[in-house]
Amino acid sequence: MPPPADIVKVAIEWPGAYPKLMEIDQKKPLSAIIKEVCDGWSLANHEYFALQHADSSNFYITEKNRNEIKNGTILRLTTSPAQNAQQLHERIQSSSMDAKLEALKDLASLSRDVTFAQEFINLDGISLLTQMVESGTERYQKLQKIMKPCFGDMLSFTLTAFVELMDHGIVSWDTFSVAFIKKIASFVNKSAIDVSILQRSLAILESMVLNSHDLYQKVAQEITIGQLIPHLQGTDQEIQTYTIAVINALFLKAPDERRQEMANILAQKQLRSIILTHVIRAQRAINNEMAHQLYVLQVLTFNLLEDRMMTKMDPQDQAQRDIIFELRRIAFDAESEPNNSSGSMEKRKSMYTRDYKKLGFINHVNPAMDFTQTPPGMLALDNMLYFAKHHQDAYIRIVLENSSREDKHECPFGRSSIELTKMLCEILKVGELPSETCNDFHPMFFTHDRSFEEFFCICIQLLNKTWKEMRATSEDFNKVMQVVKEQVMRALTTKPSSLDQFKSKLQNLSYTEILKIRQSERMNQEDFQSRPILELKEKIQPEILELIKQQRLNRLVEGTCFRKLNCRRRQDKFWYCRLSPNHKVLHYGDLEESPQGEVPHDSLQDKLPVADIKAVVTGKDCPHMKEKGALKQNKEVLELAFSILYDSNCQLNFIAPDKHEYCIWTDGLNALLGKDMMSDLTQNDLDTLLSMEIKLRLLDLENIQIPDAPPPIPKEPSNYDFVYDCN
Repeated sequence: MPPPADIVKVAIEWPGAYPKLMEIDQKKPLSAIIKEVCDGWSLANHEYFALQHADSSNFYITEKNRNEIKNGTILRLTTSPAQNAQQLHERIQSSSMDAKLEALKDLASLSRDVTFAQEFINLDGISLLTQMVESGTERYQKLQKIMKPCFGDMLSFTLTAFVELMDHGIVSWDTFSVAFIKKIASFVNKSAIDVSILQRSLAILESMVLNSHDLYQKVAQEITIGQLIPHLQGTDQEIQTYTIAVINALFLKAPDERRQEMANILAQKQLRSIILTHVIRAQRAINNEMAHQLYVLQVLTFNLLEDRMMTKMDPQDQAQRDIIFELRRIAFDAESEPNNSSGSMEKRKSMYTRDYKKLGFINHVNPAMDFTQTPPGMLALDNMLYFAKHHQDAYIRIVLENSSREDKHECPFGRSSIELTKMLCEILKVGELPSETCNDFHPMFFTHDRSFEEFFCICIQLLNKTWKEMRATSEDFNKVMQVVKEQVMRALTTKPSSLDQFKSKLQNLSYTEILKIRQSERMNQEDFQSRPILELKEKIQPEILELIKQQRLNRLVEGTCFRKLNCRRRQDKFWYCRLSPNHKVLHYGDLEESPQGEVPHDSLQDKLPVADIKAVVTGKDCPHMKEKGALKQNKEVLELAFSILYDSNCQLNFIAPDKHEYCIWTDGLNALLGKDMMSDLTQNDLDTLLSMEIKLRLLDLENIQIPDAPPPIPKEPSNYDFVYDCN
């Protein structure tokens, strides 16, 4: 007979004693269980003791998390969090340098536990740490030369403890003094400082900027881009990542009127070329966190275009009208200038109208009206002027080539530029906030100071080329734009390292090649609709679904590393979850870093029997997505979130690393619960495998038309002389 669900068998350790095996009744108060354990070892004052996990996490057991204790868990009897916090609070104020150093080291480790953190913060521990940073560093300034390693370690542990305590979100960031900010900033501004101190200091500055508007202003006064740039020129990718994170935070929180000014400073300090040289083209792989920060910087840079994208042209603004005149002048100056000087006003208007028509504007009389739609607004006109000035030969060739055609196959440059600008803004998601989980940056955008404009110049020439290849007319405009979008998207997915490489990729994606790709994809996804084929599909579909189900379960057995996202992505925690080979238990546990390959079952401390799972919920229905905070409201995070609900009010919360893993896990969990696999990935796999299986079964019938109705039964033969008698 199985043991009651409320009884958990555990081992409990106590220094200097043999571990004790005992059964914990989850219905009993935790204090009663601790008293029972203390009595077993004849320990008085049980209220001064607590239980904690004996693994590397050392997290305390509380009434809130006690349901996470599973059969076979190893616990440790230790001093209570309140006692521990009190002792450490006293020890870090010791006059002995060695004792203080050891205490700070313990504090940095214990501060990861929210239970301990709450007790230490209740003792005003955060204020004590900030005072130690503000004044303690001066106190030991004289000792730096003779005790430099000790001093560096002490400050490093102090800042680590501070970061861990603040990560729990118990204390507001608005409570810190200018003196503390100045001190942290001074560590960043120093040319020679311990790497761990620099890392923690950059992390603290980033959190200050992201979590408090007042602190943003104070940090912005203390830290300049020029002081951050040297940290990017080193070889430590962690430091480079933290540095770009601070720059991104300052960029993100800057008022709208300050962002362009900040972008100009970044350009003056050659941030782009420094990142290109020392990060993107450095002789080492870019890790996920660095890729995310480069993606964020890319998004924030392109978001500077939003103002122009959403600005309508004022037809009465002479400065804006002059830009259109300049476009006309560059294209038609040689042939039109004599007429300008001697013609009447009516003739000039007629000539302008003719030229604007040649330029491909929809409104020939007043082309300013073409730029009143947002998006792309004035951004389209900016792109056209940039193309005309910086790629003048290509601009004149495209305009004159199309204006001289009389066969209705001319490509309207003005209309094309406006629609292309709008399309490129959609592709690059100009105006949208960066995702918390995405790391999709494009190296080529870091190779030029005017990367968006250059991107446009390449794409407008592609559009003109594709238009000619399609022999398109004005009625085909939308079809051409769809093909160009496909060409651009396919080229971007290859992650070209430079704009020239992007241009080369597009050369290989001609309209003919796109047609071949479409034809190939159409054949692969071909759906035979005749009745016999549909019957065959229906017959083999259960086999295919079972195959998909087994693949999903096998992937769950392999397991996946998940990230525990918090308000700062720095120093994120990882955890791993995998299904047991017999499909009866989910094993999971925290990791110090992202693993290389599979994590063995025995290294994962926690277990969840599949039989205990009540439901699987996704998106907004997940408990961890109902919490407040900017991260929780992020659309992409919502799309990757799912939770396992078990027991009463217990859940295991996930944020998948990507959409593919999300589909694998939600499908696998639903399969374990005997429910249908409803993800898009399952549907795609089903369609692909069904199509392949049907084609394999019909190989002998290739190029033969399959009738909808069965053929008629032939008449009986006149004799049966052809029958062979086996006897």
